[in-house]
Amino acid sequence: MAGQDKTKKQGAQVARRRRSFRILLAIWGAGLLALVVGGAFAVYDVRTTASAAVVPEPAPVVADPRVTAVTGAEPAPTPQGLAAALGAALANPALGEFSGSITDTTTGTVLWQRDADRPMVPASTTKVLTAAAAVLALPADHRVDTRVVQGARPGEVVLVGGGDPTVTALPVGTDGFYPGAPHIDDLARQIRDAGVPVDTVLVDVGAYSGDTLARGWFPEDVAGGYIAPLEPVMLDGARSDPAAAEPPRSATPALDAGRALAVALGADPATVALGSAAAGSAPLATVQSAPLRDRLGQMIVHSDNVLAEAVGREVAAATGRPVSFTGAVDGVLATLADAGFDTTGVVLHDVSGLSVDNRIPARLLDAIVAAAADPDRSDLRPLLDDLPVAGATGTLADRYGAVNRAGAGWVRAKTGTLDLVSGLTGYVVDVDGRVLSFALVSNERPPHEARPALDAVASVLRGCGCR
Repeated sequence: MAGQDKTKKQGAQVARRRRSFRILLAIWGAGLLALVVGGAFAVYDVRTTASAAVVPEPAPVVADPRVTAVTGAEPAPTPQGLAAALGAALANPALGEFSGSITDTTTGTVLWQRDADRPMVPASTTKVLTAAAAVLALPADHRVDTRVVQGARPGEVVLVGGGDPTVTALPVGTDGFYPGAPHIDDLARQIRDAGVPVDTVLVDVGAYSGDTLARGWFPEDVAGGYIAPLEPVMLDGARSDPAAAEPPRSATPALDAGRALAVALGADPATVALGSAAAGSAPLATVQSAPLRDRLGQMIVHSDNVLAEAVGREVAAATGRPVSFTGAVDGVLATLADAGFDTTGVVLHDVSGLSVDNRIPARLLDAIVAAAADPDRSDLRPLLDDLPVAGATGTLADRYGAVNRAGAGWVRAKTGTLDLVSGLTGYVVDVDGRVLSFALVSNERPPHEARPALDAVASVLRGCGCR
């Protein structure tokens, strides 16, 4: 999956008054439950003998999908019950250096913690912070413009990147990697309709400042498909193949976009270069990104590093900070602190989680998800909707299948993976109907060992009742 967790390389607690828990959670219908928990199937062995009886055809399985309200009156788990249920799963040495936090979101009570204040390498669970800050700092329908303006001489135009990495060079009517993204062809059509002849395309990348690669990133990760140099215009997140999840990324994403525009306009792509649009340049064409709500969903479900960094820069701009790695980090953390979250111990060098030098305590990750489940914090609610579903969608689609089946369809969480880092942050509805948030972080164990161990802990939360 695109920019997905790197699997081969690498508050103070918010005071909450709880009334009845009104959040509506998708409770999967019988059709999906049959998929994720095994279903019920009858197998008949009818042999052709003189005495064989005819076995009646089994009754059809009828799906009964519905949305069920969680009221908050469900039986509450206790710290003692939870600790007892988790004992075996937490004793697994595959967890390595482990920290975690689990909260009853109905009451805001932290039911269990282990080293929850210890800053750990979070990997892509960092995106929980980025998404939370984005929904707090920006409107859900926020869009990013990509523009073309008149250049300094006749025949010259300037492609001005505004921070949208989702633009595609595929034909209008065909989605690139990001459904709903704008098209280079739309820019070219607007320029042609204006009757402007073009022989030269320049690309203005001045919307971003500072380095294009963050501390803790590795240059080989560009060719590995995990990231690209951060420039304010790209084609399909700088993918070499817009239909693939993690193909090699381009080292020159903005110039690639300029070349695509040149080809669409019949100009020579070999002459495309970086340049600057003069103040007051005549506008020729504009396209807009999909709304923020859609891009956040794509970012979380696919764990898209490039999209996360672009969204972080939108937060930086919205909070009056430099549109850079530092500005994005400062904007995200300041937005969370202003919302009442304790960011003590957090060290970030990016907002996607690819940096091996990032540190986040599990306490903060859990607190954000718990707050999103608070009926008094509807501003954070979209975060819950975007989380992958265990055994079904996004970065959890291939987990909870052969093992840890109890969590399939019930655990919803953001994953995180680097060489010796695995994380899982999200929520689960337990068998009593109680909503529990959790943040689980493992360091110093390879993912093939740590991820099943984390999944086992989350599956216990689904099945224990823990009263």
